[in-house]
Amino acid sequence: MSSSGDSIVNNGSQIDEETKQTAIRKKDEGNEHFKNGEYEKAIELYSEAIKLNPDEPTFYTNRSIAHFKTEGYGYALEDANKSISLNRNFFKGYYRRAATNMALGKFKEALKDFEILKNSKPGDKFYADKFNDCQKIVRRIAFEKAIAVEEVPISQKIDLDSMVVESSYTGPRIEDGKVTKEFMLETIQTFKNRNLIHKKFAFMIILEAEKLFRSLPTLVEIDIPDKKKFTVIGDIHGQYYDLINIFDLNGLPSEENPYLFNGDFVDRGSFSVECILTLLGFKVLYPNHFHMTRGNHESHTMNTIYGFEGEIRAKYSGLMYDLMSSVFNCLPLCALLNKRVLVMHGGLSKEDITLDDIRKIDRFRDPPNTGIMCDLLWSDPTEISDEWSVSRRGVGIQFGKNITHRFCKKNNLDYIIRSHEVKMNGYEIMHDGKCITIFSAPNYCDSLSNRGAYIIMYGPELKDPECIPFVEVAHPTVKPMAFASPLLTSMM
Repeated sequence: MSSSGDSIVNNGSQIDEETKQTAIRKKDEGNEHFKNGEYEKAIELYSEAIKLNPDEPTFYTNRSIAHFKTEGYGYALEDANKSISLNRNFFKGYYRRAATNMALGKFKEALKDFEILKNSKPGDKFYADKFNDCQKIVRRIAFEKAIAVEEVPISQKIDLDSMVVESSYTGPRIEDGKVTKEFMLETIQTFKNRNLIHKKFAFMIILEAEKLFRSLPTLVEIDIPDKKKFTVIGDIHGQYYDLINIFDLNGLPSEENPYLFNGDFVDRGSFSVECILTLLGFKVLYPNHFHMTRGNHESHTMNTIYGFEGEIRAKYSGLMYDLMSSVFNCLPLCALLNKRVLVMHGGLSKEDITLDDIRKIDRFRDPPNTGIMCDLLWSDPTEISDEWSVSRRGVGIQFGKNITHRFCKKNNLDYIIRSHEVKMNGYEIMHDGKCITIFSAPNYCDSLSNRGAYIIMYGPELKDPECIPFVEVAHPTVKPMAFASPLLTSMM
């Protein structure tokens, strides 16, 4: 970055020199915590610096990147905007705002800031490259929208009969068109050994899974019999070896050991292909006992920048990515367990909604940026307000305990389960026990040192759900975000 972007600029407030220096020390201390991955502590110290000297734009951009690292994109955007308002020539503010809009999939807004930076620094290859890369994404999206109405279903473009399984292939095979337990066990081992299953068998799994999901309602109702165990898993984000560890700890999926995976199967982690093919394989094998609900990362916009698209193109093909996007658009949004517990990826809406409102959602599309579908995928619980407040992510809302209580009472629910947020112990219970967050990607992105967790419960009443934490396991030395958009990763 330009040195002018790091300059100390005071906006005219009467702040004595000693206070300014104290603020700088707070900022420097925050920087040390930031370097160590202690982002919440860094945010706390940057906030203290801002209280001492609210006119210094660098404090806001530092806090902006810390919020960015904790996925608090809404707050990151606010801080970037504030830094620009304090100094219109503060290039780091535009850069941080562009990065945040990229993370939110708001590519046109990011392009505007890249253009400002490019024009302000003519001849600077760094900014010119960022502008050109973002412009390519914007043009590609516009092209995809233009041809979308003319497209036949992706599934009709796939000719399985023409796919030849080479004699050199030694991996698992689907015989007679049926996914078996033996096939899944071999597939798990194949992936663990860093090999892939043949593209023909991968396509067979995905096509069958799409048929299954397309036939399901938006709100799936699941019956858990008396004294029978049921497991809910949160985000796994492409952490394949941690996914298999869950099966080692809690047992493989089966008709006697049913699972619900609550979204964000892909992106960020660099084994997303292995994760999603394993999950879809079990869905095909046990269609009535293996369940999957959609997360905010089962989305073309997110997959474009956070790695899944790049990974599946690298490991298989663009055609397979297009088919997987179609599958994601078919995923149910919520699961209702014994009519007592509702499971969704994100959370509730400020709207006074009912289960019937959820059932009526047109889910067969990329998620919108507002509305009930968006909120179900993006919202987070909060203790700051008892009602609702603006989301720290910049998408969805933050919902307080009153909203949770009213929703449960109106819909005759005991509690809700959601995922979507890193929790240091893998889970958190809020709102008087009526809102449980479960997150199942330990040491998220190899950097946060959090535990993962899963929930087990027993029918029919589903009372006293047990949250079971676990730690990460070793995995091959492939960094998270290895397949993410270079434009995003270069700005993190």
